[in-house]
Amino acid sequence: MNISQAAAATDLPAKTIRYYEDIGLITPDRGDNGYRSFSDTHIHQLTFLARARALGFSVEDCRSLLELWEDRDRASADVRKIAQEHLSAIETKIADLTAMRDTLGHLVKTCAGDNRPDCPILNSLSSSD
Repeated sequence: MNISQAAAATDLPAKTIRYYEDIGLITPDRGDNGYRSFSDTHIHQLTFLARARALGFSVEDCRSLLELWEDRDRASADVRKIAQEHLSAIETKIADLTAMRDTLGHLVKTCAGDNRPDCPILNSLSSSD
């Protein structure tokens, strides 16, 4: 199938598929005319990559996961390690976002939001603490 058919089959933009090819994540076949030709295996790889990216895995993590998926002698511990590291990064981001929400929420509550110039939000942003 051609790139537009592959894009439709995987819900990935053709631009993303070309990018994945450029960085070596996939290697579609090329016809005599030079056009890309995607097999069922390529479609499965692209679907795999789309799902991994939707979970927030980095391109390099996707590369490692795809290599592990293709390696039938892999150790599931290697896959788990990548997923655990990613999960830890997500949990750190959630904690950081929660702290940001709490701080901003406090500042919004302490701001009168009236016509006076005094503003605890601006005071906090400009403080050197």
